[in-house]
Formats: sequence, C-alpha cells, structure tokens
Amino acid sequence: MRKKIKIAAVQMEPNLKARKANLEKAIAKTKVAAQNGSNLVVFPECALTGYVFNNRKEALASAETIPGPSTEQIENLCKELEVYVIVGMIEEADGKCFNTAVFIGPSGLIGRYRKIHLPPLGVDRYLNGGDEPFKVYETEIGNIGIHICYDCNFPESARVMVLMGADILVLPTNWPEGRGCIPDRVAPTRAYENKVYFVAVNRVGIERGVKFIGSSKIINTAGETLAEASVEDEDIIYCEIKPGIAREKRTVLKDSGFVINLIGDRRPEFYGKIIESE
Repeated sequence: MRKKIKIAAVQMEPNLKARKANLEKAIAKTKVAAQNGSNLVVFPECALTGYVFNNRKEALASAETIPGPSTEQIENLCKELEVYVIVGMIEEADGKCFNTAVFIGPSGLIGRYRKIHLPPLGVDRYLNGGDEPFKVYETEIGNIGIHICYDCNFPESARVMVLMGADILVLPTNWPEGRGCIPDRVAPTRAYENKVYFVAVNRVGIERGVKFIGSSKIINTAGETLAEASVEDEDIIYCEIKPGIAREKRTVLKDSGFVINLIGDRRPEFYGKIIESE
C-alpha cells in the first residue's frame, strides 16, 4: 500500500436522463483530477444519470449493465491515466434495477456496490434494494469500502466495513435541501467513531424542483474536515492522506495519557439486539 495518496472529490451537476453528456463530463473532470496528481477520483450518487426519476420505466431507460458501455469507457480512461474512479449510476441486472456505485482502476473493473438502504426519494422509490453484502476492496491505494447516501444514516454500514479492514469509506450521495445535518454532523461522526477516512461526494443543482446542497467533504480519522466544497457550485476538492493511519485504532489522550480504542474496546457479545429484525 502506498504511504500517501491524493483524493479528488468531484462535486458536479448531472443532467437528468443525459447519460452520454454526464459521462463526457465525468471523463473530463477525471482528466483534470489526474493532471492535479489524484490517485482516487470520486463522483456523486447517480452521477451518470441524474436522480429525480418519476417512475421505474424512466429509470430503466437510463440504466446500464456492469460491465457496459459507460464502464468500458471509464476502464479505458483509468488505464490511460493510472487512476481509480468511483462513480454512481443506475444498474440493470437480471430484470432488476439498482442504485449502484462502480469502482474501476488501472487494471479494469474492481467491483460495484448496490445501495442497500433505499429512502422514499427520487429514483430510489422505484429501484430494487441492494442484494449483495458490503465489501472492502484491497488496492494499492488502501482498503476501500463503498456505501451510498442514505446508508450512512445506519452506523452499522460503516462499522461492518471497518471491521472488514477499510481504510477509506467512500459515500457517493445526493443530499437534498434540508439534509445539511448529514455533512455537518453524521459524516464526521462516522469517521471519528471508526477512526477511518471518510469521503462524501454530493451533487449540486436543481432537478425537477429538488435542490441539492453540495457540501462534499473529505474527513480524517479524527472526524475533522480536511477539504470541503461549497453548497451550490461544481467543484473538485483535493486532499492528500496517509491510509495507514486508519489502521492504528488506538488514540492516546493528550492530557491524561489514557488510551482509547473504539474498535478494540467494543463488547459485541452485548450487541445482539441490533441484528434482530422487527
């Protein structure tokens, strides 16, 4: 694993149902990020399609398979630029339709994550819930776990990936107006309570009357914001991190010298209730 990597969080405004134009924009912004020395480039949820679809038929018309035309173009780009890319899209597979983030690197397609927790908003109203468990991908730039937007409201999502060895948690998202508490409080908390880097990448713009609030963030293992985008403009924010820091879960308190370990100090034998269904 590399000692240092540079992350680019691409806050962009996709156009609804304009898959080709959105892909072209993502490719152009990936090139800019690579020129600025980025190793990992992250885009918002549904960056290739837009989000506020009115029915399943609309969503299916913008869906693609994985692998598919868009992922193949991104694969070629990653090989050319020697970068890793995570981007949101709508995936069609075996008659089902998922809100998916795809992970691609210099050697090709690495994996995908299908959104597990679906809110009654936008395209999620018409899609299938994710049918695969959370995964952590071991790469030369660190161990990377992926979840999408509403997933971060469930602390189990982040914790299970950290227990699987994640150094960096990536969250492509579409936070709408009124959800400012998530970038302000929830995302930093997930980083702090797991001592993990957290990369939350939101979109901007207004789509079918829904306004999105930007505020993309790169957060360190202490829950401190290292880089932050505006609430309304397209932007690329950058940050250099040391993934290995996320593997040291012990924290020495400066004043007392006491040591806390939010992973090692757990008592999972008392947590059984959280995995019971209602």
